Amino acid sequence: MLDQGAPPQNQIPAAPASPGVAARLMRRKPVERLVAEGGHGEGGQLRRSLGLWQLTMISIGATLGTGIFVVLGDAVPEAGPAVTLSFVIAGLTALFSALSYAELAGSIPVAGSSYSYAYATMGELVAWVCGWCLILEYGVSVAAVAVGWGEYLNELLDGTIGVTIPSVLSSAPGEGGVINLPALVVVLLAMVFLLGGARESARANTIMVCVKIVALVLFCAVGIMGFKSGNYADFMPLGMTGVSAAGATLFFSYIGFDAASTAGEEAKDPKRDLPRAIMLSLIIVTALYVLVAGVAVGAWNWKKFDGSEASLAAIMNDVSGQTFWGTLLALGAVISIASVVLTVLYGQTRILFAMSRDGLVPKALGKVHRKTGAPRINTVIVSLFCGALAALIPLGKLVDATSIGTLFAFALVNVAVIVLRRKRPNLERTFKVPFGPLLPVLGFLFCAYNMFSLDTVTWVVFGCWMAAGLVFYFLYGYRRSRLAADDDLAVTAVK
Repeated sequence: MLDQGAPPQNQIPAAPASPGVAARLMRRKPVERLVAEGGHGEGGQLRRSLGLWQLTMISIGATLGTGIFVVLGDAVPEAGPAVTLSFVIAGLTALFSALSYAELAGSIPVAGSSYSYAYATMGELVAWVCGWCLILEYGVSVAAVAVGWGEYLNELLDGTIGVTIPSVLSSAPGEGGVINLPALVVVLLAMVFLLGGARESARANTIMVCVKIVALVLFCAVGIMGFKSGNYADFMPLGMTGVSAAGATLFFSYIGFDAASTAGEEAKDPKRDLPRAIMLSLIIVTALYVLVAGVAVGAWNWKKFDGSEASLAAIMNDVSGQTFWGTLLALGAVISIASVVLTVLYGQTRILFAMSRDGLVPKALGKVHRKTGAPRINTVIVSLFCGALAALIPLGKLVDATSIGTLFAFALVNVAVIVLRRKRPNLERTFKVPFGPLLPVLGFLFCAYNMFSLDTVTWVVFGCWMAAGLVFYFLYGYRRSRLAADDDLAVTAVK
């Protein structure tokens, strides 16, 4: 008598069903696979040539620049002398996310930064959204910084040879010009360095970072001679509201500390060095910001900062009574901002490299040149796009879009730490965020608070960008995802 519950002997087991749309969108890429694929591109491999020093310089290079040289003039009128406190608040917001970045960079040392972390923890759709935010952060940031470089170049030329580039060639259409040629030139110069490979780019960046640190220390040495304690008499004239508003503005100054995480596949010892580089860079940058802001407000009454775009150079001229020091600082600013363009552009190319390897963007962006170990096609395409953006489009509110894209990516990184700890508690971690999930939760909340403090126009720009990204994903990435293709192949093989 046959067992009614047993299947017929000749019946072939049913093949597993193809995953539905929801399952495909939530598909996670295993950490082991992410790490195993590290460095591999189309036709070649990235080269592991970066140590702790170079990685730290990459993060400092991407962070220290436009913020302190330009944004300070916008923040002081909002907070008064308490702008030093605003820098600390903005630094704390960055610190919580930096801790999460450090843990994930030590566990998943790959080029994709928060895009790859999201892919391993929250699935393909969230990873795509995060990667698309990073494209916004890095791409618009390069353009914005390049425009600032052109302004300081004009100031340097005026102080040395008494001429400036005419506005028709130094301003975008809509701002009185035809093309912003200096902004385009600095992006193309950065492209040339990047095409030579990561090691050569890191050397150039290290030299520029050292110059910018010397320039800021020089400012403090000259500015302290004009220090007046009376400038601190009314420390918080606009209250804590002004301090908070200035903190949100100054968050732009901290964008870039995560750049070291994009070098995960070119680091010699990524598990050890990436967390250290991220934390070291943030500590050094925050210390410099607070020191420079403290000296600046001590040397100048806070009300004089209103409308001043080159306040540090003006302070040096006032204190010394001559233009030499201001011109020298302008030279430092030109070099400083150039290093930001170089390192941020580097980060953008490596994120797209990782996305290309996963099939979510065209594979040409993942092709590696055998001789230099650099993704050349990727570098040229990204540089030309960012250069055109800087040269032809008035950025305006798009600069705020840099901040909102960054904050969104940072928020996801904080969530990714919590998710990865739950799903992979035994995964090797060379650094762990202290106090369990408390600090990642605080990091998420700080990011959310700063996002909602941005104006409506910024949210509209962000919404349009995200909508465009989702259209691209469903028309291209969803169909060409290599992870989805591998799963489909496995289903076909069983059938």
